[in-house]
Amino acid sequence: MPAFESDSSGEETESFTTTNVLLGYASKEPTDDEFSRLGGFPTWLDESSAPSAELAKCKVCKNMMMLLLQLNGDLPEKFPGHERKLYIFSCKRKACRKKDGTIRAVRGVKISKTTTKTTKPSQYVTASRCEPTEAQTPQNLGNSLFNSTFSGPNASNTNPFSTSPSTQAASQNPFSTQQASQNAPPFSSLATKPAQTPVSDLPTTFASKARISSPPPSPATKEPWPPSTYLPTPYPSYYLDADYECLYPDPPTSSKTVMQLETEGPSSSKDDEKDAFESTIDKIFQKFADRLAQNPEQVLRYEFGGSPLLYSKLDTVGKLFSPPPTNAKIITDITSSAISCIPLCPNCTSPRVFELQLVPQAIAELDIEEEGLEGMEWGTVVLGVCGRDCGERGVREGETGWVEEWVGVQWEEDGKGGKA
Repeated sequence: MPAFESDSSGEETESFTTTNVLLGYASKEPTDDEFSRLGGFPTWLDESSAPSAELAKCKVCKNMMMLLLQLNGDLPEKFPGHERKLYIFSCKRKACRKKDGTIRAVRGVKISKTTTKTTKPSQYVTASRCEPTEAQTPQNLGNSLFNSTFSGPNASNTNPFSTSPSTQAASQNPFSTQQASQNAPPFSSLATKPAQTPVSDLPTTFASKARISSPPPSPATKEPWPPSTYLPTPYPSYYLDADYECLYPDPPTSSKTVMQLETEGPSSSKDDEKDAFESTIDKIFQKFADRLAQNPEQVLRYEFGGSPLLYSKLDTVGKLFSPPPTNAKIITDITSSAISCIPLCPNCTSPRVFELQLVPQAIAELDIEEEGLEGMEWGTVVLGVCGRDCGERGVREGETGWVEEWVGVQWEEDGKGGKA
């Protein structure tokens, strides 16, 4: 196994380890997934029912923001009858940078009657960037999002980038079409449950179940989405390709340098304490950098229900996902999992789960036409979504609804010990 920790269990071979994390790569050439994109103008789940423009406005300057990512988030084995798409927007104004509400996310969902039919697996198979292992592995969530059948490890989740579900998986990742999972992961896996016989007198969708205690409200008045001529110039548009993360056994030399810092004995001087604190910061950031260096062209990491790769553990987002100190007192009914740390879904009050994160290579791709050093300044953008994939309140079955989801941004300064 690699010398550093893995945020997902993996399957080891002689030359590399494949994890449950599905990586997204920017491509100018079309891929199997025609929907998922980096940059450009958004393509809606239902073109006749766009979201309210208010959901994509910067909370600081109140102007329309630009699309960073749109992703096919269909997870047919976890959410039967749900069509789901994910969107992340960002404000480009320099005065708004590093402020709350300047990066926002929206989940589009259309919920139809649950079906017991199994989705037919895709016949198109794309070769993995890593060499295949000898044993055939179950298909993962990543294959459903990208409409492909990338091979992956025995993961608890499959990626929505894939197009065909696996019969052994209870959830799939929007990056894949084949899904397989045993535990809940976007960076642990979700438990698989056998199909259950529907009961006619009970609600058939998570959304209707969430509304059972009160009559459904009328949909809120929506601000019409403006024509593209009234929107800011978009970032360059890229297709997204996907493959499971491969880690190689020898860590980069830079990792070994950080590890050597830990072997030095403690000191009581203030200067040495400061040095030790800075070394801790460096270690966290170095782990982030070393992990990305294994697959340097990745622009996003996907693992529904998993845990993110943190840029820092000292800012607000890092503290949400970091486990408490070993000597800290912990209430027994509270877990340190990523599921309990993200704020609850305000639409249905269900726990949210991690689904994906954007990483710095996305900035390099989107800011490729930017002159000077005036581009984005974040280390990672983390997306947390409703674990039940609830529908918009007041929207009827079969109609498209839009729900704002949680975004955690780790800014560059914060990751290097700056103000959180």
